[in-house]
Amino acid sequence: MSTHPLESTAPSSVPYDDIRLHFEVQRLYAVEAQLLDQHRYADWLELFADDLHYWAPVRTNRLRRQQALADGSPGEVAIFDETKASLAWRIRRFDSGMAWAEDPPSRTRHLITNVTVRPGDNPAEYVAESAFLCYRNRLEREVDIYAGGRTDVLRRTEDGGLLIARRTILLDQNVLLAKNISTFL
Repeated sequence: MSTHPLESTAPSSVPYDDIRLHFEVQRLYAVEAQLLDQHRYADWLELFADDLHYWAPVRTNRLRRQQALADGSPGEVAIFDETKASLAWRIRRFDSGMAWAEDPPSRTRHLITNVTVRPGDNPAEYVAESAFLCYRNRLEREVDIYAGGRTDVLRRTEDGGLLIARRTILLDQNVLLAKNISTFL
């Protein structure tokens, strides 16, 4: 009997298409992180499908037997519950100079890791899961660190690219200690 956790599920050879898809998703996330860290939010928004749902539910501390209730459900209070249009509105607000929480702007570093990709429910969609760490520094002493996991539904476009159609963000903390959450995750 195998004792290694991956031996029972890992194929003896990974198909080339799977390696290529994984690399494509890794590259998408690397570009996304770079755009966010360079404050190129309008360009970042172009990585998303028009019918986007960008959601980060509120999480609560629960006993082990109640873990199914730990994460909020759609329609309940959320940290983010956005569409592409509402994200565009937030980005326009940043650019207007009226977003006091980002003037002067934060310095961020987005790290995306532990990426896995599997086929989605529809033929042109994939489900990608990843872990993230976002370091944010503003002014002299404001430091925030956000860590968690993301589950994305990625959709293949007619020209062969990938767009993020759904994003669910699960932060590892249930109480945000930051003064605001003006950072995109």
